[in-house]
Amino acid sequence: MAGERRLGLGSATALVVASMVGTGVFTTSGILIADLGSTWLVLLVWALGGLIALLGALCYGALARHIPESGGEYVFLSRTLHPALGYLAGWVSLLVGFSVPLGALAYAFGQYMSALGGPALASPRLTGTVIIVAAAAVHAVSLTAGARAQAIAVGIELVLITLFTGFGVGQLAREGLHNVAAPGRMAGLGVALVVVSYSYQGWNAAVYVGGEVAEPKKNLPRALVLGTAIVTALYLGLNAVFVLGTPASLLAGRVDVGRIAALVLGGPRLARLVSGLISFVLAICVSSFVMAGPQVVARMAADGFLPRAFAVRPGRPPRLALLAQIAIGIVALWTAAYASLLTYVGFTLGLVAAATVLGLVWQRHKQGPALKVSGWPWVPGLFLVFVLGATTFTVAERPRESLVGLATLAVGLLAYWLQKRK
Repeated sequence: MAGERRLGLGSATALVVASMVGTGVFTTSGILIADLGSTWLVLLVWALGGLIALLGALCYGALARHIPESGGEYVFLSRTLHPALGYLAGWVSLLVGFSVPLGALAYAFGQYMSALGGPALASPRLTGTVIIVAAAAVHAVSLTAGARAQAIAVGIELVLITLFTGFGVGQLAREGLHNVAAPGRMAGLGVALVVVSYSYQGWNAAVYVGGEVAEPKKNLPRALVLGTAIVTALYLGLNAVFVLGTPASLLAGRVDVGRIAALVLGGPRLARLVSGLISFVLAICVSSFVMAGPQVVARMAADGFLPRAFAVRPGRPPRLALLAQIAIGIVALWTAAYASLLTYVGFTLGLVAAATVLGLVWQRHKQGPALKVSGWPWVPGLFLVFVLGATTFTVAERPRESLVGLATLAVGLLAYWLQKRK
């Protein structure tokens, strides 16, 4: 019936896991080794990234109990601070949170598939376009069917990643560790946290479909924290295998760290198997982005900030919003460069997440203990210190990517002002 909440705890948790485990975990450690010069610092950054994501999940969980609706930061900021900031969050979610990374995910999928060989897979961009369109077709038919298929795929994904991690740990136990002595460059930790935050993006995915989750005040916070904890453990294990089992000289500056590590640990056959696994994981992540992103567009349309044609009745897939998102994603797939994308996305989304948690702090100040926030005030305080500190370092170290992120926010505010005048 109309308005029925169809997604349970398992589907919501699967959405969080699928949204987080994407291209970043298989591409970022090579960049970090080049920047930091130490594999132990790389693992420290991955651990801190997981801690920040968990702190954020606890904060968003409190907001989800307070506002159990679809729309993510757009709804949270509109209700807690100001509609202009909500509009800005929706603008950023559509472009930076979902559509542009969708193109990057699809391109990475195409690259790993091309490594498997065959003339049909020779063009990464063409292969990436196919996976975007296929995921859109699944989720355009039925939100429930798409969620169930994704939950099954995530289960398979977790088993396969766990098996590879277990194999890698066994190889490390037999052959010893690489790269254990380099002191590294501590000055690069701030920017490294922003880069790693790209890989942890998605810890808040369930709040975008909050209006479809059964018992949202209970299941939304649990899904956020459970999904984030699962992925943090996977990331630490997987990256320990990558950076401790492979000479740093082979990984530094490289994007295909998963394939290189598999080649060192198990030879060409394992490298091909891992390339297939990574392709499968990336396909799931493309599916999760296609599932969650259009919900923001539909909610903004329902509130009058986008054309009403993008709105949708409860329980039905937002097909027109989905079409708009995949169109932007395909344009990004065929035009965007990967080099600066991690910093740009991490920087911009970090500012939106910080604003959302500030909204939580403001509402807690107004309402008092009636608004329950786990670990108050340390959890939101530490989250803000980590995120704002890292973004400050990024402005100093990577001014170009930071200016592009700030320009994205400025254009969003201009669009809100024009919409209000209209």
